Amino acid sequence: MRPLVLVIQNEIDDPVALVGEWISEVGVDVEVIHAYRGETVPASLPAKYSGAITMGGYMGANDDIEFPWLIDARSLMKDVVANDIPFFGICLGGQLLAAAVDGKVGPTPVPEIGVASFRVTSDASQDAVFGHLAGKDVIAAEWHKDYITDLPEEAVVLAGNDVCPVQAFRLGENVYGVQFHPEIDSEIFSSWAATDDELAKLDHTIEQACQQVAAAEAELIKTWKPAFQAWAQLVKDQQAKAL
Repeated sequence: MRPLVLVIQNEIDDPVALVGEWISEVGVDVEVIHAYRGETVPASLPAKYSGAITMGGYMGANDDIEFPWLIDARSLMKDVVANDIPFFGICLGGQLLAAAVDGKVGPTPVPEIGVASFRVTSDASQDAVFGHLAGKDVIAAEWHKDYITDLPEEAVVLAGNDVCPVQAFRLGENVYGVQFHPEIDSEIFSSWAATDDELAKLDHTIEQACQQVAAAEAELIKTWKPAFQAWAQLVKDQQAKAL
């Protein structure tokens, strides 16, 4: 039986997309909870799942009054951290993970929208997911106005740049959070750009940002597909341990 990953989708236009395709190719399936539609987010990970992914969203990591499912999402993250179950938090998902372990999230002085470059630390050389990128400068699609400002001592920062020092981090051996959006293609990015006014504050236009992501799409896939397929192996290992 193929292992199953729970996906928490926080808004309609940020699906698991490419990430779901990549892990499916290596034998891992996903089941999506559409939290924005009122579907219930479990406060701990049900036994049928061997991992979980939490997607991005326009809301803040502590906007519990307007988006009450975030409380259960952070509770679920505490559960996966406590049990070192494979988890991946993407953008808002990474911020929620930080908040769940008493890290801090706040507005970034400079929003990152478009394609950003950052360095994967040399310390990531033994990491199961980021090891092949250790010590390298890489690019990723970004769209964030908040960022992680503080993490607990046990967190391992795997990547960062001057604008956003925590682009990726790990807790335990199997729990990851990232600030960027590996899951999106240029079509999804363009749909976001059509409805957001933040680009007016930056030095590029909507058209420039969309062109940037479209031009980089092949390199983005080449960079992040192997990382998520390596994470999928952690999910398969988790299923094997549970059997």
